[in-house]
Amino acid sequence: MFLETNGIKLFYEKTGSGPALILLHGNGETHHIFDIAVENLRQHFTVYAVDTRGHGESSPVREFHYEDMADDIYGFISQLGLRQPALYGFSDGGIIGLLLAARHPGLLSRLIVSGANTHPTGIKWRHLFYYLMLYILKRSPRLKLMLTEPHITAGMLNSIATPTHMTVGSRDLIRKRHTYSIHGNIPGSTLKTYENETHGSYIVNSDKISGYLINLLTKQIEEPIH
Repeated sequence: MFLETNGIKLFYEKTGSGPALILLHGNGETHHIFDIAVENLRQHFTVYAVDTRGHGESSPVREFHYEDMADDIYGFISQLGLRQPALYGFSDGGIIGLLLAARHPGLLSRLIVSGANTHPTGIKWRHLFYYLMLYILKRSPRLKLMLTEPHITAGMLNSIATPTHMTVGSRDLIRKRHTYSIHGNIPGSTLKTYENETHGSYIVNSDKISGYLINLLTKQIEEPIH
């Protein structure tokens, strides 16, 4: 299905029944990274798996900015009349979620983010260098986005009142200190570390994240802080 907002068309798949849950993928991916997880999630939620701008079947764009992506999802929620949906965002999707929660208090019932950063330097140096070399070769606007954004301040994180839950892989490409800083600046947030997992190994084409989301959102189980 398509929805026009913020001057572009967003493609999304809707399935299941129950409370609304929005899923947002990472850079260079599509909603299909959640196909396995959705099989479980749709038994508990009305799942909206979205292709962000310039990805999948959504409208192509010449340049990317996280603020624009956040505006897209705000329009998506508003036009569909979703009342305080939960939002799960992986990597870039998590950045979008943080921006939405900071800029629109009360919009979301829960925010769950995996492997998000608030500044390009939150990415480990060797990965950042690799992306820089790729950008020099390919001049991809998606790579430029990762090298130049986001710029989410501690004050913005402090303002987030939405119950927020974070996950990260023990071998994630996001710096551990950076993850702990985000967690420490969001009031009341929780943090779960997936041992021996990389940035997306427990998320992309995996059902591991679906069990976490189901427990968190249906049983209201607080994950331990690590």
